Amino acid sequence: MILLMQEEQQTHLIEPGEDSGDDGAPSQKQNWQESSTQLGQRYQTDTTDGLSTEEAEKRLKKFGKNELKVKKKSNWILFFKQFNNSIVYILAITAIVTLLMRHYPDSIVIGAVIIANAFVGFFQEVSADNALSKIQELLVAESFVIRDGQRKLMDAKEIVVGDIVSLEAGDSVPADIRLLAADNLKIQESTLTGETNSVDKIEEPIAKENVPLAERANMAFAATAVTSGSGMGVVVATGMQSQIGKIQSDVIKVKNKSTPLMKNLNRLGITLSLAIVAIAVALFLLGMHLKIYSLPTLTVAIITLVVGSMPEGMPASVSVVLAMGTRKLTGKNAIVKTLPAVETLGAVDIVNTDKTGTLTKNEMTVTDIVTLNGEYTVSGVGYAAAGQILDTTGTAVAWKNDDSLDKLIKIAGQTTDASFHLEDGAWVLTGEPTDGALTGLYHKITGKDPEVFEIDSLPFDSAFRYSARLVQDTNQRYLMVKGAPQTLLNKVKKFNPNFEGEKQWLDKVVKLSKQGKRVVGLGMQKVAADEELVDPAKIGDLFELVGIVGIIDPPREEVKDAIKQLRYAGVKVKMITGDDPNTALAIANQLEMGENLKAVTGPELDKMSEQELIDNIDKYTVFARTTPSDKLKIVKAQQQRQHVVSMTGDGVNDAPALKQADIGVAMGIKGTDVAKGSADMVLADDNFTTVLSAVKEGRLVFDNIRKTIRFLLPTSFAEGLIVVFSILLDQTMPLYPTQLLWINMVSALTIQFAFIFEPAENGIMTRGPRNISQGILTKFDIVEIAYVSILIASLGMIVYNGMTALGMSHVIGSTMTLNIIIFGKIFYLFNMRNNHLVFSKYFFQNKIAFYIIDILLLLQVGIIYLPFMQEIFHTGSINFVYGWIIPSITGLIVLIVTELVKIARLAYSKKASKSKI
Repeated sequence: MILLMQEEQQTHLIEPGEDSGDDGAPSQKQNWQESSTQLGQRYQTDTTDGLSTEEAEKRLKKFGKNELKVKKKSNWILFFKQFNNSIVYILAITAIVTLLMRHYPDSIVIGAVIIANAFVGFFQEVSADNALSKIQELLVAESFVIRDGQRKLMDAKEIVVGDIVSLEAGDSVPADIRLLAADNLKIQESTLTGETNSVDKIEEPIAKENVPLAERANMAFAATAVTSGSGMGVVVATGMQSQIGKIQSDVIKVKNKSTPLMKNLNRLGITLSLAIVAIAVALFLLGMHLKIYSLPTLTVAIITLVVGSMPEGMPASVSVVLAMGTRKLTGKNAIVKTLPAVETLGAVDIVNTDKTGTLTKNEMTVTDIVTLNGEYTVSGVGYAAAGQILDTTGTAVAWKNDDSLDKLIKIAGQTTDASFHLEDGAWVLTGEPTDGALTGLYHKITGKDPEVFEIDSLPFDSAFRYSARLVQDTNQRYLMVKGAPQTLLNKVKKFNPNFEGEKQWLDKVVKLSKQGKRVVGLGMQKVAADEELVDPAKIGDLFELVGIVGIIDPPREEVKDAIKQLRYAGVKVKMITGDDPNTALAIANQLEMGENLKAVTGPELDKMSEQELIDNIDKYTVFARTTPSDKLKIVKAQQQRQHVVSMTGDGVNDAPALKQADIGVAMGIKGTDVAKGSADMVLADDNFTTVLSAVKEGRLVFDNIRKTIRFLLPTSFAEGLIVVFSILLDQTMPLYPTQLLWINMVSALTIQFAFIFEPAENGIMTRGPRNISQGILTKFDIVEIAYVSILIASLGMIVYNGMTALGMSHVIGSTMTLNIIIFGKIFYLFNMRNNHLVFSKYFFQNKIAFYIIDILLLLQVGIIYLPFMQEIFHTGSINFVYGWIIPSITGLIVLIVTELVKIARLAYSKKASKSKI
């Protein structure tokens, strides 16, 4: 997808293209620092009557429409682009060669793999394409704008910088706006920050030069939603220059990357192919020079060498192992969109995750209560849980017998407007999160929903930071108030200057605030029996601050153990959130995300150079007050440190980082379409613990892929070595070309798939993530491949030459050699399956392997004894001793040698482990 960039930037009208103050530090004041008069001058607009129609049309023509412009590539181009990589070229050449050799099954399998991989890549790019379209749909269609002094409902695409926009509850914000007026205005900004709490907005300038996106209280941003109140402001950025436009730009700029596995396989495939072709050319030239065989015979021998040695079954085997891993993860509620992504999970060493709703329940809950009588905690996590009030010893308190607690619970129930309803088995909040916490507290302690006896109410206003409700309680009327504790204490001091309890209360407020909790004060006062209205001027007269409550979005109960196990597996979990750093750090400590945890904010990251960020990125576990671009920078810096990074998220703001990460993980239930489209994996249950299962499955997948490759290469090379030995010894080849192709074909269809059913080995989650720079094969693997290849090929040549020397016919000798190769594969399989000795309790662990071996042996019976198969593959009806006993003995030799090497290797590993201790 190609972004149609506008010809000129439209940050402000004085110098289009100059920074608007959203990033960096321009020479003039930031938007949030300026007064109404300064804003009018800067954007050349009348802050009361707005722009004239003529001026607005000029700006629209100059700067373009207020829209996110994207252009899709042709689906045909996207599809054919999937064939443009070296591994496909090698596969295609192999398919052509096998086709020319009339090895049709191999050609069909390889061709199917090429096409299947192309479709996987195609749908991945189409998915990313759709994610960008979903971002485009976030902009509102219409909005109220003041033009020529009149309030007009107009197409949001026609809005320009300098327009004065009117906002009311229920509206979507059409562009980035600096507020000039805000009347109890609250805006839900989760699209940008990921935090679900509505943000109180103000109209006054903010003095600070660097303010995090989540704290720009006098700004409203495109694609966010007004939840209450009203406001008005001047448009400072539209279209691609808005914050939502920057997210789209970041998503477009992030290029699709090859996974570590595909890079390793590509490198291995190229190396093997070049080595096999180089050996074939050298042998051909040597054969011509020494006049070994006739030219046609030599040509057939060399082609047979290439086809026999080329592990063309490897891509198919890898794809099947990946597909099996994908299927297993689907059963665990992890939907993997691309096959290679399964294995990438096993290499991950950093998991970045959002806080709200991922590590926490996204259910603001009262966890602490403080009254003059004592400090208490509230048990039960989230909305649905039952709970009790507990004292400092953990003992349940008879709250009805405590006057302060009884009053506090009553105030909590009477001052809330929130309610809950069941939706798909989960409680869903209707109302503000703070009210939800108070409703939840009342229901948790009393076992019933609040019943409000309201006479009058004063809604919350960010200007005075409290709300009040006049209620009837039996024969007495009370004014019940909730709000910021400092504000309520000031009310008390106004009527009682000698009030001495302020410091005691404020100390308790500070204590809860340092724990990252939102603190709300609850109080009440008696009023006259005939009082009908809430009078703000009277609040504080005989007022009693009954208590304060600490509210926090609690951690998910199962997440702490998952993080512990991930850390044990060598995977670090990092929190990236738009929330307050104290709150984020408090949650991180509760979840035990590490030792001596450090937090850093988005503005602090902005002050670092790119190299400073890379040098310091590993020091931090918590990244707070981050913007979408901050998340992208964090992931890039971690990747520069050679980390394999997973990013977990659910919002539009997470999309750039999800796409940049080595594997992006989106939430399936509360995740946006944009997040799902940008991710490689979707968690159907929104459960962070599923990531742990996915990491384990990823490691198992890599283990089985590695075993498959370690198995395929020596057995394939053994076939090629028989051809090489025959040419060098100037003797008749023991195997016919069609027999070599048969070995590859039956292997591709049977025995090599045994590894996909291998269970995870003990300790798979204790050895740490694999080092992707080391490739798939270790030095020992290469040595093993070499000696096993030589061993199987030598056994075949020795037995063939020995038996033909005793008078055995070439056809029977060839048939026997064919079975020697097959039995070498079978017995080597038993050695390769796991790191335990073959005859142990793990022998029958993979029962599917025995069924696969049975199928292979049945096919061997067919090729040897069926007349039409004998004609095609040049086999003969061989007796039991030559056809089965001798091949079994040679296979047993292969097993004994490889098991002795395994014993030596295990002993060496054990000794090395002890020396490290």
